[in-house]
Amino acid sequence: MATPAAMYSHRSNRVRRAFIGLITACLFVGSGSAQAGQASVAVAANFTGTMTRLVALFEQETGHQIQASYGSTGKLYAQIRHGAPYDAFMAADAERPRLLADNGLAVAGSQMPYAEGRLVLWSRNPDLFRDGLPYLQGEPQRLAIGNPKTAPYGIAAIEVLENLGLADSLTPKLVSGDSIAQTFQFIATGNAHAGFVAQAQVRAFQGASGSAWLVPQTLHSPISQHAILLNRGIANSAARDWMTFLNGTKAQAIIREDGYDIPQQSTH
Repeated sequence: MATPAAMYSHRSNRVRRAFIGLITACLFVGSGSAQAGQASVAVAANFTGTMTRLVALFEQETGHQIQASYGSTGKLYAQIRHGAPYDAFMAADAERPRLLADNGLAVAGSQMPYAEGRLVLWSRNPDLFRDGLPYLQGEPQRLAIGNPKTAPYGIAAIEVLENLGLADSLTPKLVSGDSIAQTFQFIATGNAHAGFVAQAQVRAFQGASGSAWLVPQTLHSPISQHAILLNRGIANSAARDWMTFLNGTKAQAIIREDGYDIPQQSTH
């Protein structure tokens, strides 16, 4: 028969083993949750639909969470310059990410192209035009474009009009949206008969079977969309993993499906 001391020692060992097991389990759970993080990403408005698809896949594969904030490239750039707490920036141009790196606000060498946008002249009216050139030459009443000061797609639209020799005649007819998303809404709601938007927006919009003219790329500069890791994201594993994911084959397949070209990767 076991002595009281032996019984106590046995109970003590059981309690100790149970306690050690509990601590081990807590450490395991803690380490698992520590591997999953959250990153805040500033994203050009034209990329909203594609970003939603990419985030869903990324979160499923990694356990990380992405909080995306959308707006015109110019306004997001200004927010970052004034200290907005973003970990990464996905612009609709290459210039503003470069400026952030030059000014010490982003990680040098982390800039990369992730998509090349295609510009479309679009209207919800399926009978408005088949070829955009005769329509533009007929001087439409209201033509929507993105604000060229803040939206790279707006810059491309102005270049198209200039190269066609129509800038002077059509400038009084222009309706400018702060972002390409607002520009799209002008057309979708009928506040403008037609306008220049991203091909990806037209593809994503339900009922977007109206008139569409894919603008020849010879009429404007390339719309090369670049991403960059911001200083706040250096120590954020979710932000670093997002940049790697964005450059991967799965992400690029989705980007291509949504109407973008995949640019050549280059070092900056």
